[in-house]
Amino acid sequence: MHALSHGTTSTPTTLAVPPALSLPLIEAAFPRRLHPYWPELQRTTRAWLREMRLMPADTVEEHADGLRYTDLMAGYYTGAPDEVMQAIADYSAWFFVWDDRHDRDIVHGRPAAWRRLKDRLHTALDRPADHLGHEDPVVAGLADSVRRLYGFLPDSWNARFARHFHTVIEAYDREFHNRTEGIVPTVEEYLELRRLTFAHWIWTDLLEPSAGRELPDAVRKHPAYRKAALLSQEFAAWYNDLCSLPKELAGSEVHNLGISLITHEGMSLEEAVADVRHRVEECISEFLTAEREALRFADGLDDGTVGGKETSAAVRACVGNMRNWFSSVYWFHHESGRYRVDSWEDRSTPPYVNNEAAGEK
Repeated sequence: MHALSHGTTSTPTTLAVPPALSLPLIEAAFPRRLHPYWPELQRTTRAWLREMRLMPADTVEEHADGLRYTDLMAGYYTGAPDEVMQAIADYSAWFFVWDDRHDRDIVHGRPAAWRRLKDRLHTALDRPADHLGHEDPVVAGLADSVRRLYGFLPDSWNARFARHFHTVIEAYDREFHNRTEGIVPTVEEYLELRRLTFAHWIWTDLLEPSAGRELPDAVRKHPAYRKAALLSQEFAAWYNDLCSLPKELAGSEVHNLGISLITHEGMSLEEAVADVRHRVEECISEFLTAEREALRFADGLDDGTVGGKETSAAVRACVGNMRNWFSSVYWFHHESGRYRVDSWEDRSTPPYVNNEAAGEK
């Protein structure tokens, strides 16, 4: 079907969304928004990728804008202060580069290089200031982006973010082992691991500096808030699986919900696609209910005190951005060159990946 995309230009463009991937409810009920800082964000993140040597200059020039990494974040954290938006966008771009490095280390059989990188990332996450000039651009890039993220909220938020990201690094290590050994996780194993490799709680944590306030544990862990947050992330992870299934089948991947369904539930490819799509659609409808409950919860936090009013406003801002995640993720997958497998010379090797830069030397 054709859908109107209010993307990265001032003039809306019409995109052809494949029927198997089209979600009319997203297009009708989740209007797309974009942070007003986006044009500057795109330029600055592009320059940061070059400066940090995370991509070669010619790759940045040819592919960075088309990958739409900044669009994804600018469509999510729409109310964030500009400096917070910039730090999140750089961190997100870094995350994609790290994901590609992880993939290349698997494809080229570099377990020692991966283990070395994993250990360095753990260390840089805890002491970013000590790793700003690290020889490995992926280590230095994490240090630089995280150091800035750590400057917006109290140390308690920083410690939580670090704790959550340490588990993400370890989950990537489990994925490395599975892919190296050809192990396809069961559906339940995959769903548990996917919440970590997709970094559900990292993107949820980042709602707070975007809202300008750390939320108390009792608020973050309240079922109404937590359910809405989880559904927004589950949608994103499973829709990503739906869109990236051709790319990952071409690359002999083992980590995709569709692949787990085919391998362990005996489904055909068509049945697996239908199952994943059904889960995605359920996330959307369940979120609409959870969103109402979360907003009622936010209203109840306003007890007439200054603190209550501010916490209520912060929760409403976070829930509003959870809603933004649906449209931002949806359009990202149809605009980004990251998923245009059919246009690649080699369907198993993204054109924006440089194997030498990824650690061949």
